[in-house]
Formats: sequence, C-alpha cells, structure tokens
Amino acid sequence: MSGFKNFILRGNLIDLAVAVIIGTAFTAVVTAFTGMLMSAIAKVSGGKEPNFDTFAPGDVLIGPFLTAMVAFLILAAVVYFFVVTPYVKAKEKFFPSPEPGTPEDVRLLQEIRDLLANRPQV
Repeated sequence: MSGFKNFILRGNLIDLAVAVIIGTAFTAVVTAFTGMLMSAIAKVSGGKEPNFDTFAPGDVLIGPFLTAMVAFLILAAVVYFFVVTPYVKAKEKFFPSPEPGTPEDVRLLQEIRDLLANRPQV
C-alpha cells in the first residue's frame, strides 16, 4: 500500500493530471478558433468552407485526409503562434537563461582540484 501512496503523491502525476485537464479545456478554445478561421476562409473564398471530403482522383478517396490535413495545419499554426511563441518569450523574460560558461559549482570544484594538485607533497 505504501508503494501506491508514493505513486499517487508523486509530483509528476499531479502535474500530468493538471496538464490533461487544461489541455482538454484548451482544445475547445483552439477548436472554436479553428472553426472561426475556417469560416473566415469560406467567406473569402466565396462562401464555401474548405472541404475536400469528396475528392477522389483515380477512385482513391483522399479527400477526408486533405480536409484533416488543412484543419491540422491551421490548428498547429494557432497553437504555435498564439501559445508557444508567447510562452517562450514570457519564459525568457521572467526566467532568463543562465549565462553561457562554466557553472559556479563546477568552477569551485576546479579551483579545489587545482589547489590540491599544487600543494606540497608530504
């Protein structure tokens, strides 16, 4: 029973659960935005939403795949430009990357090594 308790109380599990819940809720937002974008494309292209479902060159039905691909590309663009890019900029602003070079603890260990190597032998 203690193994189960450790599993449940592990931080990763809670983080993953929160990520799934937030991701599920965010899916509705992105799906609605994608629908709005598809309807805007429909208005620009003459009132018809991009739908390739009946496209079948050589009697091979590839239309549903093309429709899914267009929707995926729009969805990926929305996520990238409205979530990933602002997140990366905010993260860098509030939590800047450490300066390149040797970390402080490694530098101290190197100094100790050099001092030990230069001490007189007894």
